[in-house]
Amino acid sequence: MAETTIVNDSPIGQHLNKIAESKQVSYLVFNKKKIDLAAKISFGREPDNTVVIDSKLASRHHCIIQKIRDEFFLKDEGSTNGTFLNGSRIPPDKYVKLNSGDKIRIGSSELVIS
Repeated sequence: MAETTIVNDSPIGQHLNKIAESKQVSYLVFNKKKIDLAAKISFGREPDNTVVIDSKLASRHHCIIQKIRDEFFLKDEGSTNGTFLNGSRIPPDKYVKLNSGDKIRIGSSELVIS
């Protein structure tokens, strides 16, 4: 007879299993390079950004990825051409939660969250 525990029988245990199975976001891939995610990463044309995007479609300070608690969020910084997450334009000045496998498009540049 199999042992019954809170982990495999109760709704709480099953919820904890789902949390444990979720993939943690830890880096992004841009131009075939792996970039570790830090507390805050900025993207844009200006050289003072963490990731410089050499494209006229990118604003000087286009968007940021910021760690809030133990999760990462994307925020458009009021860019002219918008920031796209998985093909949909995100609202300016709103934080959108990132998940593993998400694709961010800034102009013609694409970044993949892993």
